[in-house]
Amino acid sequence: MIDDVTTPAPPPRASRAPRPPRAPRPARIDATDVARIAVFAAIVAVLGLPGGFAVFGSVPITAQTLGVMLAGAILGAWRGALSLLVFLALVALGLPLLAGGHGGLGVFVGPTAGYLVGWVAGAFVVGLIVHGLSGSGRLRSGESVGASSASSASSTIRNSRRTPTAFRTVVGVLVGGILVIYAFGIPVQAAVLRLALDQVALQSLVFVPGDLVKAAIAVAIVLTLLRAYPSAFRAAGRPRREQERTPARNQERTQERTQDSSQKPEQQGRA
Repeated sequence: MIDDVTTPAPPPRASRAPRPPRAPRPARIDATDVARIAVFAAIVAVLGLPGGFAVFGSVPITAQTLGVMLAGAILGAWRGALSLLVFLALVALGLPLLAGGHGGLGVFVGPTAGYLVGWVAGAFVVGLIVHGLSGSGRLRSGESVGASSASSASSTIRNSRRTPTAFRTVVGVLVGGILVIYAFGIPVQAAVLRLALDQVALQSLVFVPGDLVKAAIAVAIVLTLLRAYPSAFRAAGRPRREQERTPARNQERTQERTQDSSQKPEQQGRA
């Protein structure tokens, strides 16, 4: 008589520790983003058609800084700055897109050169304040990767999808649309015209009332557009596909796979 030989169940496999969620990928530019960037570059160009008038020196008062504020507040930091880079690239190619019909490489060595560079930085700062910068968080000292990913997952989602508010929009257009542009423009203007920095800064106060009016117009347009057409602000921090691939979702999928892999050896052992 042959004794029944029972095959011992294989030992359960050691479950792998869940991998930490990957860091958010950099924002990718799709066809819609290219179109939006081109539209705002065109808006800045159209705002220069009325021309400008110089109060002193060779720096004119122009409505194009309104386009800088709108680009950052609507497109976000990176796309807003890219729209101004596209505009300045067209100006460098010789297109007369600046107020008064100016263009060419000569404007980048004149008194207005600092202000033009400040447009790019200003649009970036406006978008940074209004929408935030997704994926910029860093691991705090003494905090593990898993703990930081779990605690910062919800904040990453909020930051990447942060919608404009009246307060952030006002602060953004004032800081990025005025102060940052002046911070670039005044020193360059003083160096080109060989004037004292405090003298140029004092003379630049004549631009402030007009800039405040443009800031008020920009805030009104942004808040009105937010209520009437909120999809215009889609993915100001990241593209929509990148927003869906959040660290929290990746962590949930990893935990589900770990649970499935740990249950399979138990079922095989019972069989």
